[in-house]
Amino acid sequence: MSITLTRAPFRADHVGSLLRPDRIHLARKQCKDGDLSAGRLREIETEEIKRIVDKQIEVGLEVVTDGEFRRTWWHFDFLEHLTGIEGYVTEKGLTFDGVETERYNVRNIGKVSFNPDHPFLSDFIELNKIVDGRAVAKQTIPSPNQLFAAGVHNEEIYPDIEDYANDIIKTYQDALKAFYEAGVRYLQLDDVYIARLSAPDFQFKDGKYTRKQLIDLALRVINGSLEGKPDDLIITTHLCRGNYQSTWAFEGSYARIAPTLLAKEKVDGFFLEYDDNRSGDFKPLEHIPTGGAKVVLGVVTSKNGKFEDKEAIKARIKEAAHIIPLEQLCLSPQCGFASTHHGNKLTEEQQWEKLKFIVEVAKEVWA
Repeated sequence: MSITLTRAPFRADHVGSLLRPDRIHLARKQCKDGDLSAGRLREIETEEIKRIVDKQIEVGLEVVTDGEFRRTWWHFDFLEHLTGIEGYVTEKGLTFDGVETERYNVRNIGKVSFNPDHPFLSDFIELNKIVDGRAVAKQTIPSPNQLFAAGVHNEEIYPDIEDYANDIIKTYQDALKAFYEAGVRYLQLDDVYIARLSAPDFQFKDGKYTRKQLIDLALRVINGSLEGKPDDLIITTHLCRGNYQSTWAFEGSYARIAPTLLAKEKVDGFFLEYDDNRSGDFKPLEHIPTGGAKVVLGVVTSKNGKFEDKEAIKARIKEAAHIIPLEQLCLSPQCGFASTHHGNKLTEEQQWEKLKFIVEVAKEVWA
């Protein structure tokens, strides 16, 4: 029986990023070293994107992405192409569980606005041609709230955080319009910042704001960004606790943000991480209105190749369904398989088996 929905997210969905093949890793190194042209690198990326689009469809997914194969990071590549934002090499990387990340970040260098020549637009148009109606092509971009992450906001340019917020809202309104005109009908906002607002050890911005003030600001920014969006543009958000070479950045349930963000964000669905004890229980789901946003349960891990027990996954779905109706639930991995070009610690074969497993479980639960 088909599990196609008239509206995304799908019963069997996935966050977006996929493991980069060795061929892309090698081509990027050769391009960086001057041994391969940028044009040839793009051709290789396109060939590999065609392969993984076919593979996503083969394992039974009705939604596909480009695997983020043209990106280095899940967020920086998009943000640094906004007007007023630049990427740069930092003195040290971010701290994850026992790991320091590659050194890179973005910063605010001028008034923020959307760049109408943003390369992600042409990237999606090309992806959509490759998909050719065989599935729904999903576009993933970082949430507007990622521009409030530590070290990005420049108070000399924006001494009033509300002015900064208003320009970010306008930037994303323009971005959503541009993506829609490029053919996007399913767009996902990836958000580590909002999830971190729920972490017990969250560091507040120079002590100037309380957790509640920042949660309220985050809600205004996301909902303001969605104002005026076309009705047939489906937007979901993925609330992630960090994903870098199978490690994580922080822990904590969604409880602190649930009464505001889960209850009032005007998105069509939430991709939520629930693959281990760091994530807390399903109780925060009670704040999502019945008949409102769908919840895509990330109970299958993308951080390692160990295969989950099917009955255990079904039991977790059933557990969540005691809090939010089953028809409002979907299933996915808890995060992407390669939020950065490094990728998580599992094989490509294990990646495909996990996605195939999700499709099989979804058919059995919802068919």
